Amino acid sequence: MKIKLYLLFIVLSTSLFAQQKQVLTSIDTTKNKIGAEFKLTLKTTVKATSKVTFPNLKNVGPLEVIESYPIDTVKKNDQLELVKKYGLTQFDSGKYTIPSVKILIDKKPFFSDSIKVEVANVAVDTLKQKMYDIKGIIKAQDSWGNWWLYLLIALVIIGAVAYWYFKIRKKTVVSEVVVYKTPIEKATSLLNTLEQKELWQKGDVKAYYSELTDIARNYIEEAIAIPAMESTTAELVAGLKAASQKKKMKLSQETIENLERVLKQADLVKFAKSKPLDFEITEDRNKIQKAILTLDNAIPVVVESEEENVLNEAQKQKQLQLQLEKERKAKIRTYVGVGVGIVVGVFLFFVVTKGLMYTVHSIIGHQTKELLEGEWVKSQYGNPGVIIETPEVLTRVDLKKALPKEGLALIKDMQSFGYGSFLGDFYLMVSTYSFKQENALDLSKALEGSIKMMELQGAQNMLVKQEDFETPEGLKGIKGYGTFSKVDDKSNSSTKLYYEILLFSQNGGLQQIMILHEEGDEYAIKIAERILNSVELKLTRN
Repeated sequence: MKIKLYLLFIVLSTSLFAQQKQVLTSIDTTKNKIGAEFKLTLKTTVKATSKVTFPNLKNVGPLEVIESYPIDTVKKNDQLELVKKYGLTQFDSGKYTIPSVKILIDKKPFFSDSIKVEVANVAVDTLKQKMYDIKGIIKAQDSWGNWWLYLLIALVIIGAVAYWYFKIRKKTVVSEVVVYKTPIEKATSLLNTLEQKELWQKGDVKAYYSELTDIARNYIEEAIAIPAMESTTAELVAGLKAASQKKKMKLSQETIENLERVLKQADLVKFAKSKPLDFEITEDRNKIQKAILTLDNAIPVVVESEEENVLNEAQKQKQLQLQLEKERKAKIRTYVGVGVGIVVGVFLFFVVTKGLMYTVHSIIGHQTKELLEGEWVKSQYGNPGVIIETPEVLTRVDLKKALPKEGLALIKDMQSFGYGSFLGDFYLMVSTYSFKQENALDLSKALEGSIKMMELQGAQNMLVKQEDFETPEGLKGIKGYGTFSKVDDKSNSSTKLYYEILLFSQNGGLQQIMILHEEGDEYAIKIAERILNSVELKLTRN
């Protein structure tokens, strides 16, 4: 926390800004209309050998620089009088403060005086404008009022998707769990299923040939123990010939050639985009079926011993367990998919009803949102007491060690309490001061000093507005508010902050409340509004 911000309420003497007398500040008018030009003049007198650097400004506080005039130089004996003018304007009515401008003289900083200006609206003759009747009050629709309807629709959609998903998955799992007794039974069943799909009749010849040859390859791999699924056509034919000799299978040359011819035809369809005629497709299907039956009949029948029967039964049980495990994993994927669907549905529901940012902040968290929705505390701080409601208890801040001796000499009592850090996302400070000499304080001057000190702490491009403020008890003060920019030196990025300052003076003392937060933070805006509405001050007697 940068506690130096509050020194301005202590050191009220003009000696703090004595160096600014080197620069004379003036303006052609303090009252102007929207869009009209203010001419700010900065004048300094230096030695002829001195180097003076006036800033190249785009904005001077809340006012926009529309023109930077050339420097006028007047030589007087061995000195030079330099005059720099800036053309300023503002397109929003109100009272503004032109902050001090830094000028370098021989690389030493000097500051101009701040000046108050007023921008007035252009008068409009309403008698010449066409008048319309006042429209009646239209009741706004409560987007949250029909929340149950949105929730019901979301649940129905999620239920329909879940039902469809379970239905499809159930069919898929049932088809996967089918266990065939023999490879020939599996091949015959798959060929019949392929014909029922009518793929090539629908124009998908490539898919038809792919499944047709996969059925044949899969049968050869399971029945004859050849890695047919991973082999090329030539490798498969060579392996089949070798296996027939090894297992003494009686295969005719015609059977092998027919099988090879269909496999090559399938390669042409899949990779060369060949399109066989309808009768050729039918012939290829018959050749595959005949080749599979011939191969199955050619495999020697081996009579299994009792031990081998037990072994085969164990293998079947193992295969069944694998299928059940596969089914279990499929169910888990289904449950996960449904769960994800429900989470996504609920997320979208809250996005529609509450907004994207609210939903995101509710999930990942947001500092000011948590402060706003947390448990608030009402406490009294300082002397004379400031009673205020805050989202967190303010902690005491000791400023005495940082004060200059001349400032401490003026103080009778001082107390400060804060939360957060200056130029952070959210900052709150309550301070009270009483002085040894009870003189009337000029709150407007105190506000000007506050703006200067904020600039020294890193605030840039300050927009300053001021208005009167009165507590429910009738104690009058002033309120300063506006925006400024903070710059992150590491990332060289700029963030706009909004500030509000309440100042009260009782018996020559000072009570001050300051709130800073990022501009546009809807949660911080509600926090600041609630805090300021809760302000109560202990009244002191003269």
